[in-house]
Amino acid sequence: MIKQAKFNIGQIVDHNKFLYRGVIFGVDPVFSLSEQWYEQVAKSYPPKDAPWYHVLVDNEGHSTYVAEKNLNASGDHSEIKHPALGQYFTIFKNGMYISVPVCKH
Repeated sequence: MIKQAKFNIGQIVDHNKFLYRGVIFGVDPVFSLSEQWYEQVAKSYPPKDAPWYHVLVDNEGHSTYVAEKNLNASGDHSEIKHPALGQYFTIFKNGMYISVPVCKH
């Protein structure tokens, strides 16, 4: 059974171990990277059968892949600074980012 994601695309979150904040730009219902990545990077061995999130890190130029158990909703609802924001979002409103609309012709 796949667990419902706790966080949404466009939501600002805090990483509870590494103390950075960022915005979610993608959600996987379960872990979807390689076993090698998991062994090398996910040192706390978070569950693979729960949601994982793609996060643009505030004041950095990279993104991270984070297990749900390592995230909390951020109390800081100010905008984040990241060079890739415009690739995923067009509007920042009420502490949330709104996704870029997909045009289909």
